[in-house]
Amino acid sequence: MNELLDLLATRRSAPPPMMKGPGPDEAELAQILKIAARTPDHGKLAPWRFIVFAGEGRARAGALCAEILAAREPEASVEKLASERNRFSRAPLVVAVVSRAAPHVKIPLWEQQMSAGAVCMNLTIAAVALGFRTAWMTEWIAYDRAFLTRLGLADHEQIAGFIHIGRIEAEIEDRTRPDVSALTTYF
Repeated sequence: MNELLDLLATRRSAPPPMMKGPGPDEAELAQILKIAARTPDHGKLAPWRFIVFAGEGRARAGALCAEILAAREPEASVEKLASERNRFSRAPLVVAVVSRAAPHVKIPLWEQQMSAGAVCMNLTIAAVALGFRTAWMTEWIAYDRAFLTRLGLADHEQIAGFIHIGRIEAEIEDRTRPDVSALTTYF
């Protein structure tokens, strides 16, 4: 099997709490984002954009999560709020892929959203190819309008994924994969 097929056949998400540094440096991140942007994009709209959470930006984003959760759930435990404050610091780097899909005369919204999903996968594969481990996540913050607004998302924008990037010291056991033959029909 060639290297690319081997990477695709063995890629496995890693839990962000297992991730350690160093994360991608500036040149590696630029390469990862450039590769992520080389995705199917009907109409050349680039219906997505990136928000990078690095360094102190991770702590600021986590503090924002805790603030919003505390306002929504005043009874939230100290531990839960601490977990939210740490949300973006679990991995050395987090990249949000923002779907900018909007009505277009020729390009369906769905195709634009799928392009944002493809960006997430390309980003993941590029990071793994450079020796990092990743986790593509959403969780409640991806759907919380107060959080999204504070990040600077427009009303029509959505989070396609938060891609956590780092290194791990131990191998992770693979999970059960779907039976492709049960999911495939021929016409």
